[in-house]
Formats: sequence, structure tokens, C-alpha cells
Amino acid sequence: MRATSWMAVALVAAMAFGLAFGLAACSTEAPQEQDTSAAGSQGEQAADAQSQQGEEGAAASEQENMAAQGESAGEEASAASDAQQPAPAEGGLLETIKSRGKLICGVNGQLPGFSVLNPDGEYEGFDVDFCRAVAAAVLGDADAVEFRPLTAQERFTALQTGEVDVLFRNTTWTLSRDTQNGLDFGPTTFYDGQGMMVRKDLDVEILSDLAGASICVQSGTTTEKNLGDMMREINVDYEPVVFTDPDQTFGAYDDGRCDAVTSDKSQLVSRKTTLSNPDDHMIMDITLSKEPLGPAVLQGDAQWRDVVSWTVFGTIQALEFGIGSANLDEALENQNPEIRRFLGLEDALGEGLGLSNDFMVQVLNQVGNYGEIYNRNLGPDTPFNLPRGPNQPWSSGGLLYSPPFR
Repeated sequence: MRATSWMAVALVAAMAFGLAFGLAACSTEAPQEQDTSAAGSQGEQAADAQSQQGEEGAAASEQENMAAQGESAGEEASAASDAQQPAPAEGGLLETIKSRGKLICGVNGQLPGFSVLNPDGEYEGFDVDFCRAVAAAVLGDADAVEFRPLTAQERFTALQTGEVDVLFRNTTWTLSRDTQNGLDFGPTTFYDGQGMMVRKDLDVEILSDLAGASICVQSGTTTEKNLGDMMREINVDYEPVVFTDPDQTFGAYDDGRCDAVTSDKSQLVSRKTTLSNPDDHMIMDITLSKEPLGPAVLQGDAQWRDVVSWTVFGTIQALEFGIGSANLDEALENQNPEIRRFLGLEDALGEGLGLSNDFMVQVLNQVGNYGEIYNRNLGPDTPFNLPRGPNQPWSSGGLLYSPPFR
């Protein structure tokens, strides 16, 4: 009985302990379930955040890849674009002319004494000779020139589009032409001024005497603008009769369609010789403007501008040195250091321009100095007998002046 009772007590105690343990376990597990739920919620949030970060990272990675591809595509497109663009010729226009083997020179073509076709069908004149001088300097051959006759309206477009390499076309150097038209001008080759030609029987002495008169003028020129400015300044009404080229302008004047004609004085002297009765006309003793005439090239090629400029300067410097085509051989024996540099016997001035060092020898031998060019085309032995005036070296009271060749 005693053993059985003990066992029963032990069994009851075990059951009580088990029940207490179970309740304790249940009491402990409930918070754990709550903690697990919170942890699960936090884990889900962390997972969501990680997922979002992963998505953002993937998006960023995709953007980086797209950017990289864009840069690569851009570089490829740029490379393709560069490949499509023609590479500029080494040395610019100078090398193009050398490769071509001839100079293309824009001229007037209708101005006796400056540029006109002679009876043999060849161009001759003051401007023509300067084209030939540049060809001699660049190519060693003054005859390696193709002349393109251009109207006043055509000349700048021809230069801008590359139709011609240089203009020697009685073109006035002005600020607007230097800036708005994209041109660079070389040294002035002819200092001129605008004048007026009338019939002698009109009995005109001063500009105001032309009140109510009709005046022939060429369009697209500084002459047209100067005429309007001057007549407005002196409050004189007139009738402009406008034409597009010199032949039409002076032809109309010769036919009596206008009372007077205005242009550069050099052009008036030149065209007067072509009128039906030259002695019936007079050039008035007035000057409406300054007209510095000279070569023009397209802006952006400093080397080519230098070549044209220093060729012109060379003809002026040769005149100052007293060197021309007739005494060139003697000059080549001269020991004066300045003359020797000028003729390419010492130093290497021509190489700095991209030319042979004896480029001025070629110019003087084949074309001559400034005085020879002037006298041959406009001087005392020509129909024009145009006084030199300011177109003399500075040492003779003129305006011609060359920087030093050194």
C-alpha cells in the first residue's frame, strides 16, 4: 500500500510539473510568435527595401549601360561624321592652287586700262598684271592664270563660293565689305576717288548745277551709295538711272539717256576714250569720295592673304629699290643685304610664305615692278595718260609704302 501510494503521489507530482511546464512553455511561446511576426514584418520590409534597392540598382546599372552605349554611339557617330567631312587641304588655298597648276583671278573685264580683252582675245590691264604677278610668285609662271570676268553683283559671291581665288577687280576697301562680306583686303594698289563726267554743253561746273539732272550709275557699287549721300548732303534732287554693269552704264550715257555719269575717276578716264565723241565730254573737277582699290580674298586663310599681300608689297618695294625687269640681272649681283634678302639670295623669306625664296625674282622678271605695271597700262604712252597722283612711292610724295622685307 505504501509503495503504491508513493507511486501515485509521484505520478500526480509529475503531472503537475508537466502541466506547469506546459503553461510556462505556452506563456513563453506567445511573445515569441509576436516577435517572430514583427521580425517577419521587418524582414519583409527589409526584403522589400533590398528588392527596391536591387531594382534601383538594376535601373541605375541599365541607365549606366545606356549612357555608356550612348557615349559609344556618340563617339561612333562623331567618328563617322568626322570621316564624312573632307579633311582641309594642307596649306589651304595655296596648296590647292599649286596642285591645280593655275590661279583663278576675278576681274572686271569691261574696264580698259584695268582689265579688258585685247584684239588677240587676251586679258590685259593694271588689275590683270597683278593677277599675273601673283601667279608668277606662286607658280613661277605669270601666264598660269584663268581670268573670270565678274559683274559688281557677282564678284563677292564668286569669292565666297570658291569660284575664284582672288579678286583684282577695281574693288573699294570698306569696313562693311571687310566684315559683313567675309573678305580680307590686301594692300591698296590704286588710290582713287569718285568723280562725275558730263557733256560740255551742259555748262556744269559744280555738283549743285546738276539739280534735276539724270545721272547714270552702276548698281551694287560704293558709287551708287556715295552719290545718294552727297546729293542728300547738299540737298540736291536728281534722277538716278541704274544699270548692272559698266557697258550698260556708259552705253546709256553715250546714247544720251542721262545727263551725267558717275564712277571712280580712273574708270571715267578709261571709259571716256570709248565714247562716240570723247571731246564732247569733261570730267568735273570734284571728288565725291575716297576709293582705295585693291585685291580681296576670302577670310579664314591667313597664309593665302599673306601671299597676295606680300606680292603686291614686293612690286612697291622693288620700285623703291629701283629694281625692275630691265636691271634685274644687275640687282642679283648687288651686295646690299636688304636687296639680297628681297631677291631671295639670303635668308629664307619666301619659305615663310610657302613660296620659293626667289618669288620676287619671278614677279619682276615676268611682270615688273609697280611703276612698270602702272605705266604699261595707264601711263603717258597709253590712251589714258592717267596722272600718278597719290599712286607713287611715299619717298616721292605718294601713298605707296611697303613694310620691310626682313
